[in-house]
Amino acid sequence: METVTLAAGPIDYVDTGGPGPVIVLTHGFPMNHLQWRKVLPLLGDFRCILPTLPLGAHRLPMNPGVDLGQGGQAQILADFLDALELRDVTLVMNDWGGPQFLIALGRAQRIARMVFVACEAFDNFPPKRARPAMRLTRAPGGTWLLMQLLRMAFFRHSRRTWGALSHTRIPEGVLDQWFAPAQGSRAIRRDLRAFAVGAPRRRTLLAWSQALGEFASPALIVWASEDLMMPSEHGQRLADLLPQGRLVEVHDSGTLIPEDQPEELARILCDFLDQDASVPGPSETEAGPRKKR
Repeated sequence: METVTLAAGPIDYVDTGGPGPVIVLTHGFPMNHLQWRKVLPLLGDFRCILPTLPLGAHRLPMNPGVDLGQGGQAQILADFLDALELRDVTLVMNDWGGPQFLIALGRAQRIARMVFVACEAFDNFPPKRARPAMRLTRAPGGTWLLMQLLRMAFFRHSRRTWGALSHTRIPEGVLDQWFAPAQGSRAIRRDLRAFAVGAPRRRTLLAWSQALGEFASPALIVWASEDLMMPSEHGQRLADLLPQGRLVEVHDSGTLIPEDQPEELARILCDFLDQDASVPGPSETEAGPRKKR
């Protein structure tokens, strides 16, 4: 794990250092790079960079007063790309859809391609099933209570709560790493709350989404057919809005496609990336024959 210090504060990240083109993989709330642990070994020689953004699973708190709402988080991601001097980036998002706001905020100069993997879009910030938890963080002591509830197996795995994100039972050790920072640190809870209450009004969200029509570079939308969080029609809406948008549907998966269908997602990503770069993808013995959908 490496760390870069931005104006907003320190950001931890993983850099595989591969010789191929750069892929930046972002994560959900409150998660970190472990969201991609199953996919990462299948991405061949691409250089994969995985920042842990201040969505609640980060180890080091941000500077007081920093904007950690949806727009602020997107600006932090842009500052991260600047700090590492990354160019021609393929930006991949899953669950949290905020990275797409780099287009509306005029910070997409380093982005060559975008991949939307079952993520928030349009006015679905946050998804309806997540809104009670987000509302809880507005109450005094509510963020602390939310993180205590996430110690319980029912709240972690019930299909009515966090378990709705995945068909696969996420290992307890992974969940512990996602939830422990905010459970143990008041400053991290402060950051988590700032994000949780930081969604702009619906009008602003829709205006930012409409700006995706200005992104003329290749864009891939990978949507889960059985997603309880992200509306099924949003995948096609994104594909229609993006000038070079293309929709691929993945079956037998929840929002966390990297968790439920890692081999298929790796194949889809490598097929998309190989359009412009001749870089080895996952081997046939690791992932089986590639399938196009």
